[in-house]
Amino acid sequence: MLRVLTLSTLFPDASRPNFGVFVERQTLGLAARPDVALTVVAGIGVPPWPLSRHPRYRQFAAVPTHETWKGVEVLRPRFTVLPGTAGRFHAPALLRAVRRGIRGREFDVIDASFFFPDGPVAIALGRERGIPVSIKARGADIHHWGHAAATARQVRDAGLAADGLLAVSRAMADDIAALGIPAEKVKVHHTGVDLARFAPVDRLTAKAALGVAGPLVVSVGALIPRKGHDVVIDAVARLDGVTLLIAGEGEARGALEAQIARAGVGDRVRLLGAVPHAQLPALIAAADVMALASVSEGLANVWVEALACGTPIVVPPVGGAPEVVTAPSAGRIVPREAGPFAAAIADLLGAPLPAEVVRAHALGFTWEANTVALYAHLAGLVQTRG
Repeated sequence: MLRVLTLSTLFPDASRPNFGVFVERQTLGLAARPDVALTVVAGIGVPPWPLSRHPRYRQFAAVPTHETWKGVEVLRPRFTVLPGTAGRFHAPALLRAVRRGIRGREFDVIDASFFFPDGPVAIALGRERGIPVSIKARGADIHHWGHAAATARQVRDAGLAADGLLAVSRAMADDIAALGIPAEKVKVHHTGVDLARFAPVDRLTAKAALGVAGPLVVSVGALIPRKGHDVVIDAVARLDGVTLLIAGEGEARGALEAQIARAGVGDRVRLLGAVPHAQLPALIAAADVMALASVSEGLANVWVEALACGTPIVVPPVGGAPEVVTAPSAGRIVPREAGPFAAAIADLLGAPLPAEVVRAHALGFTWEANTVALYAHLAGLVQTRG
């Protein structure tokens, strides 16, 4: 029996059901193995009172500190995040909380599913307990925390000390190496997609259910500047008769609403708000194109989910995009500007691709393969230490 401690500050809870669903799915796959005993510690950062009373944090009060989540034991200790410190003290605070939560429990390996703050915490716990540590890089944990002045050294030191490292794409692995961490320590561990749920449907029927007639573009991602929804809105504004539906919520909603009003496209560009992950397949499969103009990504799950639905994608040359868009039948990789995005979307709308041809590009991304690779990686670290 392999006893795994999974650390992840990127994990869903009752107040944030869409938060880190890809980490959840990876974890559930590993936990389902009969030869694995897995405990998740998903720390929740909360600022000191009275900031803790802000609606953004007050919602966490109802989240249990210990529960069974979809059949897996999950501990959710709170740790203090100090405003104005740029994350410098996140890891020490989380470490104290995790220590309390796992006191008296024994593990064989620690799986940190996000590089920061989970990575430095995993290293400290691994040293204390004499067990191996794996850390996975997904995107912002390297692109932001790995370069921010307050946290870059913590990220680099954790990567150097880890027994093994995982990256969601080859590009992500290169970004880790660029921090001064040996490239040979890093394995590429692709995300998976549920091919049974994310599958082609009759588009006309699916569009009708959404109240859409004519060409449809969908974008999925938090309403934050980094996701580049403003670029896609400007692109679609140039394409007469094309509808854009954006699934996500976040701080940029007001700015995007104002942009839509200025462009005069409120009749065909809609912000849907947070859409439950269970409802995403129907939305994405209805679309003729999925467009996401992110500033940075590791390997976005929604790219692969769209392909599995038979929906081609338009994305910038970021992260693992070339590992997903390997042929024109998967979509287009274009500069992160409204003009190139509009041209690529128009190109795909003008020459529709058979859904099964597009879907073929997703068939190599399965959760089954993800689970097998993760188990082999973690078990191998234990054997090497043993």
